[in-house]
Amino acid sequence: MKKEGGTMSQETRLNAGNRWILIIVVAIALMFVVASCQREPVAATCSIPEIEDATTVADQSCDAETTEEAVEKTEEQWCEVLTPEQYEILRKKGTERPFSGQYVHHHEDGVYRCAACGNPLFSSEHKFDSGTGWPSFWEQVDPNAVTTRPDHSLGRVRTEVLCAKCGSHLGHVFEDGPNPTGMRYCINSLALEFEGEEGETEASEE
Repeated sequence: MKKEGGTMSQETRLNAGNRWILIIVVAIALMFVVASCQREPVAATCSIPEIEDATTVADQSCDAETTEEAVEKTEEQWCEVLTPEQYEILRKKGTERPFSGQYVHHHEDGVYRCAACGNPLFSSEHKFDSGTGWPSFWEQVDPNAVTTRPDHSLGRVRTEVLCAKCGSHLGHVFEDGPNPTGMRYCINSLALEFEGEEGETEASEE
């Protein structure tokens, strides 16, 4: 009887052990299922920036197509033709300190060109003293000289001004300028290169 009782107790223990093994296996399987389900939303979330980037690139390419003979360079090539200060403004969308630019109080007659590609942007006839510390113009030299797009940096919405030929950052435009346009193109001196009426070019010295 003792042997029989001992045998039953052993069988009971074996059954109990098998049940625990089964429970552990099922639990592990459930963990894998849950983990795989949780990974799907992460993949979808990560794909959102890619879509936004693609839209941005498409917008930029459309801007480039609006100008004939668009200038296209790699960033490495821009580094070679621009000074570090110019590159910071024109390609990295920086802003020079107010009243530090060469053309803030510049009053010679001529045309202000893009410092990156030489595209004519503004005329001295449309330049005025805005008191802001940056060269200001109430009109571009040609309706297709520059392009604009929304700028959401700094926690507010502004309108960025870019060269229509090479896409370089020039500054911003505001609707608080003088007549007849009421516009104020606030441009960095480092983004400009001045050409006098006699054809002499004067690049920014900074």
